[in-house]
Amino acid sequence: MVEQQDPVDKIKQQWQQECPDLRLDAMEILGRLKRCSVLYQPFLDVKFEQFGLTSWEFDVLATLRRSGDPFTLTPTELFSTLMVTSGTMTHRLKSLENKQLIQRAPNPTDARHKLVQLTEKGLQTVNRALVAHVDNMEAILEPLNEQQKAQLNQSLTQLLQVFETLHKDQKLAKEMLNARMHGL
Repeated sequence: MVEQQDPVDKIKQQWQQECPDLRLDAMEILGRLKRCSVLYQPFLDVKFEQFGLTSWEFDVLATLRRSGDPFTLTPTELFSTLMVTSGTMTHRLKSLENKQLIQRAPNPTDARHKLVQLTEKGLQTVNRALVAHVDNMEAILEPLNEQQKAQLNQSLTQLLQVFETLHKDQKLAKEMLNARMHGL
Protein backbone atom coordinates (compact mmCIF):
# COMPACT_ATOMS: atom_id res chain seq x y z
CA MET A 1 0.00 0.00 0.00
CA VAL A 2 1.39 3.40 -1.03
CA GLU A 3 1.00 6.15 1.56
CA GLN A 4 -0.53 9.38 0.38
CA GLN A 5 1.97 12.20 0.30
CA ASP A 6 1.32 15.46 2.08
CA PRO A 7 2.79 18.93 1.46
CA VAL A 8 5.62 18.24 3.90
CA ASP A 9 6.69 15.28 1.77
CA LYS A 10 6.87 17.59 -1.25
CA ILE A 11 8.98 20.13 0.66
CA LYS A 12 11.27 17.34 1.83
CA GLN A 13 11.66 16.03 -1.72
CA GLN A 14 12.53 19.51 -2.98
CA TRP A 15 15.20 19.90 -0.31
CA GLN A 16 16.56 16.42 -1.01
CA GLN A 17 16.91 17.36 -4.66
CA GLU A 18 18.52 20.73 -3.97
CA CYS A 19 20.64 19.76 -0.94
CA PRO A 20 20.96 15.97 -0.81
CA ASP A 21 23.30 16.05 2.19
CA LEU A 22 20.82 17.78 4.51
CA ARG A 23 19.36 15.74 7.36
CA LEU A 24 15.62 16.39 7.09
CA ASP A 25 13.99 14.16 9.72
CA ALA A 26 13.56 16.98 12.23
CA MET A 27 12.29 19.38 9.55
CA GLU A 28 9.75 16.79 8.50
CA ILE A 29 8.47 16.18 12.04
CA LEU A 30 8.37 19.84 13.10
CA GLY A 31 6.87 20.87 9.76
CA ARG A 32 4.00 18.46 10.28
CA LEU A 33 3.54 19.64 13.85
CA LYS A 34 3.35 23.26 12.68
CA ARG A 35 0.89 22.42 9.89
CA CYS A 36 -1.29 20.50 12.36
CA SER A 37 -1.39 23.53 14.65
CA VAL A 38 -2.41 25.84 11.81
CA LEU A 39 -4.96 23.43 10.36
CA TYR A 40 -6.81 22.55 13.53
CA GLN A 41 -7.34 26.16 14.71
CA PRO A 42 -10.25 26.88 12.31
CA PHE A 43 -12.17 23.93 13.78
CA LEU A 44 -11.80 25.49 17.21
CA ASP A 45 -12.74 28.97 15.96
CA VAL A 46 -15.97 27.71 14.37
CA LYS A 47 -17.01 26.04 17.63
CA PHE A 48 -16.29 29.16 19.72
CA GLU A 49 -18.27 31.30 17.25
CA GLN A 50 -21.35 29.21 18.06
CA PHE A 51 -21.17 30.73 21.55
CA GLY A 52 -20.45 34.25 20.33
CA LEU A 53 -16.79 33.93 21.31
CA THR A 54 -13.43 34.25 19.65
CA SER A 55 -10.54 31.96 20.55
CA TRP A 56 -8.92 34.61 22.73
CA GLU A 57 -12.22 35.30 24.53
CA PHE A 58 -12.60 31.60 25.25
CA ASP A 59 -9.00 31.52 26.48
CA VAL A 60 -9.65 34.31 29.00
CA LEU A 61 -12.95 32.83 30.18
CA ALA A 62 -11.52 29.30 30.41
CA THR A 63 -8.52 30.56 32.36
CA LEU A 64 -10.85 32.21 34.87
CA ARG A 65 -13.07 29.10 34.95
CA ARG A 66 -10.27 26.65 35.65
CA SER A 67 -8.96 28.88 38.46
CA GLY A 68 -11.87 27.56 40.54
CA ASP A 69 -14.63 29.25 42.48
CA PRO A 70 -14.92 32.28 42.74
CA PHE A 71 -13.42 32.28 39.19
CA THR A 72 -11.33 35.33 39.92
CA LEU A 73 -7.77 36.34 38.99
CA THR A 74 -5.76 39.53 38.97
CA PRO A 75 -5.20 41.14 35.57
CA THR A 76 -1.48 40.37 36.00
CA GLU A 77 -2.19 36.67 36.54
CA LEU A 78 -4.35 36.68 33.44
CA PHE A 79 -1.94 38.42 31.08
CA SER A 80 0.97 36.35 32.40
CA THR A 81 -0.93 33.12 31.87
CA LEU A 82 -2.17 34.12 28.43
CA MET A 83 1.19 35.58 27.36
CA VAL A 84 -0.11 38.92 26.16
CA THR A 85 0.92 42.44 27.09
CA SER A 86 -0.89 44.33 29.80
CA GLY A 87 -2.21 46.74 27.15
CA THR A 88 -3.63 43.88 25.11
CA MET A 89 -5.16 42.39 28.24
CA THR A 90 -6.76 45.72 29.16
CA HIS A 91 -8.39 45.91 25.72
CA ARG A 92 -9.57 42.30 25.96
CA LEU A 93 -11.01 42.75 29.43
CA LYS A 94 -12.94 45.85 28.32
CA SER A 95 -14.39 43.87 25.43
CA LEU A 96 -15.44 41.01 27.73
CA GLU A 97 -16.89 43.52 30.23
CA ASN A 98 -18.95 45.08 27.43
CA LYS A 99 -20.33 41.61 26.67
CA GLN A 100 -21.08 41.22 30.41
CA LEU A 101 -18.98 38.04 30.58
CA ILE A 102 -16.61 39.38 33.23
CA GLN A 103 -16.70 42.06 35.89
CA ARG A 104 -14.13 43.92 37.93
CA ALA A 105 -14.33 43.04 41.61
CA PRO A 106 -12.72 44.67 44.64
CA ASN A 107 -9.42 43.11 45.65
CA PRO A 108 -9.50 42.40 49.41
CA THR A 109 -5.69 42.26 49.61
CA ASP A 110 -4.89 45.31 47.47
CA ALA A 111 -7.38 48.16 47.23
CA ARG A 112 -5.33 49.75 44.41
CA HIS A 113 -6.08 46.93 41.96
CA LYS A 114 -9.32 45.24 41.02
CA LEU A 115 -9.80 41.56 40.34
CA VAL A 116 -11.27 40.06 37.17
CA GLN A 117 -14.19 37.74 37.81
CA LEU A 118 -16.56 35.73 35.64
CA THR A 119 -20.13 36.98 35.73
CA GLU A 120 -22.95 34.47 35.92
CA LYS A 121 -23.45 34.97 32.18
CA GLY A 122 -19.71 34.40 31.63
CA LEU A 123 -19.73 31.25 33.74
CA GLN A 124 -22.74 29.83 31.88
CA THR A 125 -21.20 30.73 28.50
CA VAL A 126 -17.80 29.19 29.24
CA ASN A 127 -19.37 26.07 30.76
CA ARG A 128 -21.42 25.47 27.61
CA ALA A 129 -18.52 26.34 25.30
CA LEU A 130 -16.14 24.12 27.28
CA VAL A 131 -18.27 21.01 26.84
CA ALA A 132 -18.62 21.73 23.11
CA HIS A 133 -14.87 22.46 22.85
CA VAL A 134 -13.90 19.16 24.48
CA ASP A 135 -16.38 17.26 22.28
CA ASN A 136 -14.97 19.11 19.25
CA MET A 137 -11.40 18.11 20.10
CA GLU A 138 -12.51 14.50 20.53
CA ALA A 139 -14.22 14.64 17.12
CA ILE A 140 -11.11 16.09 15.49
CA LEU A 141 -9.08 13.09 16.67
CA GLU A 142 -11.83 10.51 16.10
CA PRO A 143 -10.15 9.06 12.97
CA LEU A 144 -7.31 7.86 15.20
CA ASN A 145 -7.87 4.70 17.21
CA GLU A 146 -7.11 4.56 20.94
CA GLN A 147 -3.67 3.02 20.39
CA GLN A 148 -2.73 5.71 17.85
CA LYS A 149 -3.89 8.47 20.21
CA ALA A 150 -1.91 6.98 23.09
CA GLN A 151 1.18 6.60 20.93
CA LEU A 152 0.85 10.16 19.59
CA ASN A 153 0.33 11.50 23.11
CA GLN A 154 3.41 9.65 24.34
CA SER A 155 5.51 10.94 21.43
CA LEU A 156 4.32 14.52 21.93
CA THR A 157 5.03 14.24 25.66
CA GLN A 158 8.58 13.23 24.83
CA LEU A 159 8.90 16.07 22.30
CA LEU A 160 7.61 18.52 24.88
CA GLN A 161 10.26 17.30 27.31
CA VAL A 162 12.90 17.97 24.65
CA PHE A 163 11.69 21.56 24.24
CA GLU A 164 11.41 22.08 28.00
CA THR A 165 14.99 20.86 28.43
CA LEU A 166 16.24 23.12 25.63
CA HIS A 167 14.60 26.12 27.30
CA LYS A 168 15.18 25.24 30.95
CA ASP A 169 17.44 28.22 31.62
CA GLN A 170 15.45 30.85 29.74
CA LYS A 171 12.95 32.81 31.80
CA LEU A 172 10.54 33.63 28.96
CA ALA A 173 10.48 30.04 27.75
CA LYS A 174 9.81 28.82 31.29
CA GLU A 175 6.85 31.17 31.54
CA MET A 176 5.54 30.00 28.17
CA LEU A 177 5.92 26.33 29.07
CA ASN A 178 4.46 26.63 32.55
CA ALA A 179 1.68 29.11 31.95
CA ARG A 180 0.52 29.29 28.36
CA MET A 181 -2.02 26.51 28.26
CA HIS A 182 -4.96 28.74 27.39
CA GLY A 183 -8.36 27.13 27.37
CA LEU A 184 -7.27 23.64 26.58
